[in-house]
Amino acid sequence: MAVAIDLTKALDKGFESSSITEILDAPVSALSGVTKAHAEHLAADFNIKTVRDLGTNKFYALAASLVTLEAHQG
Repeated sequence: MAVAIDLTKALDKGFESSSITEILDAPVSALSGVTKAHAEHLAADFNIKTVRDLGTNKFYALAASLVTLEAHQG
């Protein structure tokens, strides 16, 4: 089954027609709202250079997990 996802609002215009792999391998500035300055800070402070780096970063993963857990706490 094919799945279509509209990412136009989530991506910089230059990456709107890119494949998922191309987006993951793109610089973090491919994400809408991430400026060149943000990208430079992420690279300098956390060695995050690509969207894939950001998505697999241990600090990001921990924070995302904690947010998910909070939504399910009893």
